[in-house]
Amino acid sequence: METSTFFDRDISWLSFNGRVLAEAGKETVPLLERIKFLSIFSSNLDEFYRVRMPALLALQKIKKQNREDSTYQQAADFIQAQLHQYGQILSQEILPDLLKNNIRFIYKEEIPAELIPFTTNYFFTQIAGLLQPVLLTKDVDFFPENNQLYLAVITQEMDAEEKLFLVNIPYDVVPRFLKTNMNGIDYILFLEDVIKQNLRYLFSTATIKGAFNIKITRDAELDLQDEYDDYLAEKIEKQLSKRDKGFATRFLYEPGIPLRHLQSIVELFNLHKASVVEGGTHHNLRDLASFPMSGASFSYPAWPPLQSIKHIGDSIFDNITEEDRMVHAPYQSYDTILRFFNEASISAVVQEISTTLYRVANDSKIAQALISAAKNGKKVTVLIELKARFDEANNLRWSKKMKAAGVKIIYSSNIMKVHAKIALVKRKHPTHPYVALLATGNLNESTARFYTDHILLTAHQAMLAEMELLFTFLAKHKKADADDAIPFQHLLVAQFNLQTKFLALIDREIINIKNGLPAGITIKLNNLEEETMINKLYDASNAGVKIKLIVRSICRLIPGVVGQSENITIKRIVDRYLEHGRVFIFHNNGQEEVYMGSADWMNRNIYRRIEVCFPIYNIALQKQVKDIIDLQWRDNVQAVWINDSLSNPPVIEDDVPPIRSQQEIYHYLATKAVGD
Repeated sequence: METSTFFDRDISWLSFNGRVLAEAGKETVPLLERIKFLSIFSSNLDEFYRVRMPALLALQKIKKQNREDSTYQQAADFIQAQLHQYGQILSQEILPDLLKNNIRFIYKEEIPAELIPFTTNYFFTQIAGLLQPVLLTKDVDFFPENNQLYLAVITQEMDAEEKLFLVNIPYDVVPRFLKTNMNGIDYILFLEDVIKQNLRYLFSTATIKGAFNIKITRDAELDLQDEYDDYLAEKIEKQLSKRDKGFATRFLYEPGIPLRHLQSIVELFNLHKASVVEGGTHHNLRDLASFPMSGASFSYPAWPPLQSIKHIGDSIFDNITEEDRMVHAPYQSYDTILRFFNEASISAVVQEISTTLYRVANDSKIAQALISAAKNGKKVTVLIELKARFDEANNLRWSKKMKAAGVKIIYSSNIMKVHAKIALVKRKHPTHPYVALLATGNLNESTARFYTDHILLTAHQAMLAEMELLFTFLAKHKKADADDAIPFQHLLVAQFNLQTKFLALIDREIINIKNGLPAGITIKLNNLEEETMINKLYDASNAGVKIKLIVRSICRLIPGVVGQSENITIKRIVDRYLEHGRVFIFHNNGQEEVYMGSADWMNRNIYRRIEVCFPIYNIALQKQVKDIIDLQWRDNVQAVWINDSLSNPPVIEDDVPPIRSQQEIYHYLATKAVGD
């Protein structure tokens, strides 16, 4: 790869997805978990085609790039290589391993003859009434839905011309996978294969000349100013507005479909600007997440959630007032967080609750507690994000329910998108009226089961007074400007002081190293994109500051470049849980400062959102956080290096015992649970 100042953000993200795919190829990973990693890879790729490829295509046109030289084409080539690897893992590794366990997954093959009576009966009893064939003609009034599966069926009656139909695959009603046992073998079949096998009943007067799986991926509604400067975002918006809403970015088809029929589909649904891609036999393999197999040996060993607070007593708020507490999800039980909201909803001394919600769980106990709080006479204010990508409908549903119960709802807007994860409780108390939680991840009990996050529960009154000022500002529903200066001394808030504070913290390390004092920076992020922050890390590296970064996905910083970043090393960790916490540790001449928060170092997080990062003042909690990050840095099992070619090389250390950080973190926190 040619050396430059920054990696391309999209290629770096594809490198991350390649790391996810590599996990599916590991023999040491339990079989069902390998299948789930295939699902995650597919789901990620679908989102990439919806969100990123439309912008890259428009950017190519604006810059008048040759297709071969464009980032769009580089991404397409990257994806094609990954899909080839995907097919090899599934066909040459997963399927044989399933068969060794008496599970025969019917993939890219005919349904065995002995199963035909069963599948035919299933077709008539469970599927037939859900099928709605659409004849494709130039006058067809039909709009294929995004990422939905269809069969393109070619039929012919007597000497008439061939006809082309689209047949829906109703996997939103019927399970995608059908499972049956025969002679001691579990057979697992695709729903669309069962439909294919029975098409003669759907088109009883015609001959079936062929049936091919297809799907069309359409772009998500983009907030392009999250990703580009205003001028370029406006130009891309104009490119996209020339096309139909939800224009197609990819048309994926099963090999073998005759070219004339392929062209007919492209013409009828105006797919000329989409990537027309010959894929595998089956699509939407994200559905492998629901693959119907079970057994303890096929999954990761269970790690029951640990308790973060041994004895809460009558009131969690009194417990927090005594000393700051922290929950490390999912290692530790999320029940502590649920209790925080539930107790607030019924406590006689609680007067007000204010919180932000970014992605609300489908059956959110937190949202339900806020509804109860309002009905119990508390003043409840919720700032809810309606443009949390792909969670818009669920967030809107809950916002309506809360509003109907008397909760004051503040919707975010294009000029003020709120990504902070905070909740403030105000109560009648002589010395500590404020109690709050501040988190690195969404207040969502569903994702808390598999996202690694950190939640601080504190009664630090000066810090929480600043949080109340922030909620007052958010209620104004306006963009921050010079007139809204809030004297934050503890909180780091994007659009106010977050970037300047982090730059100052890095500068302090630079000054210390230049003065002959020890210095160092350790940062964990999901994404590292914003150039001002990266350039400041380059400055620190050039000054001699040793910088350790753990970056899960997008990483534009190129490590190990002489004269730029030779003192910067970067790791990426992919394991059973999704790494999600954001942690910032600054050496400060031995008086380390530790911060956490919601903000990645991306353009959107720093310039276009309200984010909140916060200090960890409690010495014992500081040590916990530093110990956890140290375990992650020492990971030599699930960690890989981010190198100058984005190839994800494994961490190989001679004469060093294997350290799998997530497992070690669980064991470490287990000792804390019993008081060690």
